[in-house]
Amino acid sequence: METFESLVRAEFTPKTTYLNTASNGLLPARTVAALHEAALLRAEGRPLTPLHEDVEACRAAYARLAGVPVTRVALGASVAAHTGLIAASLPAGAEVLTAEDDFTSVLNPFHVRGDLKVRSVPLERIAESVRPGTALVAVSAAQSADGRIADLPALREAARTHGARTYVDFSQAVGWLPTDADAHDFSAAVSFKWLLGPHGAAFLVVPEDFGGLSPILAGWVAGEEPWDSCYGPVAELAHSARRFDLTHALFTYAGLRRSLELVEELGVAAIRAHDLALADRCRAGLSALGHEAIPAPGSAIVSVPRLGHRQPELGAAGIQVSNRSGNLRASFHLFNTPADVDRLLDALSG
Repeated sequence: METFESLVRAEFTPKTTYLNTASNGLLPARTVAALHEAALLRAEGRPLTPLHEDVEACRAAYARLAGVPVTRVALGASVAAHTGLIAASLPAGAEVLTAEDDFTSVLNPFHVRGDLKVRSVPLERIAESVRPGTALVAVSAAQSADGRIADLPALREAARTHGARTYVDFSQAVGWLPTDADAHDFSAAVSFKWLLGPHGAAFLVVPEDFGGLSPILAGWVAGEEPWDSCYGPVAELAHSARRFDLTHALFTYAGLRRSLELVEELGVAAIRAHDLALADRCRAGLSALGHEAIPAPGSAIVSVPRLGHRQPELGAAGIQVSNRSGNLRASFHLFNTPADVDRLLDALSG
C-alpha cells in the first residue's frame, strides 16, 4: 500500500536542499515524463489530440481543488493577465482596495489604468478598510514576501456588507491551503509553485454571471466551438468561463495534468499537515538561534528579517532559499523533510 512518503519518494529526486517552492515548485517524475512525451508528439508529427485532452483535465482538476464548478474556470498564462482582465472591467473612478506590498501581479494592472482609485492598507487591516464605494478588494491569500495569510472570511463578510467584489490570488496557497474560491467573485493562481507544474499556465475563477468581465483577449479557443472559430470574428463565445481562455500552452498542460493528479492523490489536508509541521519546526529552531520569523501562523512560508544577505552563501552550500526585501524566505512543501529544516538551521548557526 502506497503511503504519503512512498508516493513522494517515487516522484522527487532533488539534488539540493530545496526550500524555495514559493518561487518554483519541483517537478514530479511523472510530470517530467509527460513533458517528454508531449515533445515527442510534436517531434514525430503525431496528432496533438491528447494534449488538448490534458488541457480540459487540468481545468477539471483545478475546479475540484478550488471548490467550484468547472464552468467557472478559465485558463491563461499569468496572474498579471487575469488581473488585467478584471482591471479593464472596472468603470473609471472605481476604488480598488489592496494590501500594502502585495505581489506586483495582483496590483500593477489596477495602477496602470490611471483612472482608478487604488488604495493600499496593511494586510491586517484590509477587511476593516472596506467601505461604501469600494468596488473591488484585491489580495493574495498568502503573501509571497513573508507568508502572512489574509483573513479571507472577514474580508468576504466586509465586502458583502459594502457591496464590493473580491479578487483573491491563491498562487501561494492552493495546493497546501484549503481553497474556497466559491466564496469570492474572482480568483487566480499560477501552476508552477505549490501545484508543482511547469511555467506557462494560470487559472482564473469567475462568477456564474461572469462578473461583468468582457472577453477582450478572446481568440479562437474562447469560442463555443473552437475549431469552428478559427477564422473571422468568433461567432459564438463559450457559454462558460472558457470564453476568457487564452491560447493554451499545450506542453505545460500535459505536464501539469500529472502534477495535479499527484496533489489530489496525496490530498491537500495531508500536504498541509506535512508542510506546516516543517515550517513550525523551522520557526522554533530559528527562535532558538535568536532569529524571530515574521509572524505568519499557519503558513508554509517562513520569512526572517535581516537575513536575506545570507542567501548566496546558503545557495553555494546547496540550500535553496530566497532573499525577499532583505528577508530570508524558506518555503516547505511535500518533498521536504525534517532533515532539510535541520540543514538550514545548522547553516544559519555558523
